[in-house]
Amino acid sequence: MVDIHNAISALPIKGFLDVEVDPSLDLFEEIEKLKKEKNAILLAHYYQEPDIQDVADYIGDSLGLAQQAAKTGADMIVFAGVHFMAETAKIINPQKKVVLPDLNAGCSLADSAPADAFRAFKQKHPDHVVISYINCTAEIKAMSDIICTSSNAKKIIESVPQDRPIIFAPDRNLGAYLMKKTGRDMLLWNGACMVHEIFSRQKIAKLKNQHPDAKIIAHPECEEAVLQLADFIGSTTQLLKYTVTDPAMKFIVATETGILHQMQKDAPQKTFIPAPPDNACACNDCPHMKLNTLEKLYLCMKYEQPEIIIDEAIRLAALKPIQRMLDISKAAGL
Repeated sequence: MVDIHNAISALPIKGFLDVEVDPSLDLFEEIEKLKKEKNAILLAHYYQEPDIQDVADYIGDSLGLAQQAAKTGADMIVFAGVHFMAETAKIINPQKKVVLPDLNAGCSLADSAPADAFRAFKQKHPDHVVISYINCTAEIKAMSDIICTSSNAKKIIESVPQDRPIIFAPDRNLGAYLMKKTGRDMLLWNGACMVHEIFSRQKIAKLKNQHPDAKIIAHPECEEAVLQLADFIGSTTQLLKYTVTDPAMKFIVATETGILHQMQKDAPQKTFIPAPPDNACACNDCPHMKLNTLEKLYLCMKYEQPEIIIDEAIRLAALKPIQRMLDISKAAGL
């Protein structure tokens, strides 16, 4: 596979990232112009900064973003997220240009499953069906039988016959949660997300004592000790929907803080409190997600780079499990 960090066109990454953006420019207006000029669609994850969410054509979690990438008619997909998300869009759309504002926007969870180590692990268990969480590299996807997201993982696991053993990768916390939800005994890869592992059970419990009327909601990538405190566990989109429909007026949110922007927009009368991590920080942000800025987004669209390029053999192998995920999700009404 071509190294994503080198997959750019003629102008070096440093060359355009170092360009000074005219401070008098209305970047919201300029980005809208570029969308029209280039027939581009801007897809953004819920964890992006509020300005990027507000200028996006579609905001969603990994499943929704993959579904949007699969059906778009745009010539260029601008992905405001991290590189495994942009890779997924390119896998689905080989003829379209896919660009990412900052190639350093990686993912600690994806990094926790190196391709060579996972290949060796898989070879030791040749009879296992490999279900990989979408938060992984194109190489891991290419070694998988089905991809899943936190929104559809239960349905994906239930689609595998009971007599077939399963490898679940790369998130051990999500895998352990799904084992309880489905009753399936899966072999888990030992990976984790740095953001969701850092929440402090003790500090969340203390915060709950200070706000006894608040409901605790958590993403299943959190550790079991945190999930035990939760009133509701769900994917990013499921958490958002829950805060809108549940009658509670206050929520302690155990996931990346970017989602609070949409929660506040969808339920402005409610209060949202970021769950405290086990460090001195007041909130919990993904450093990779937050590398993307409005200025980088504008430059990315203007220069149409950095561009995501994937080796065709890897792309074709990775497309099959992604398509299986999309098909199962559609059949399940997700």
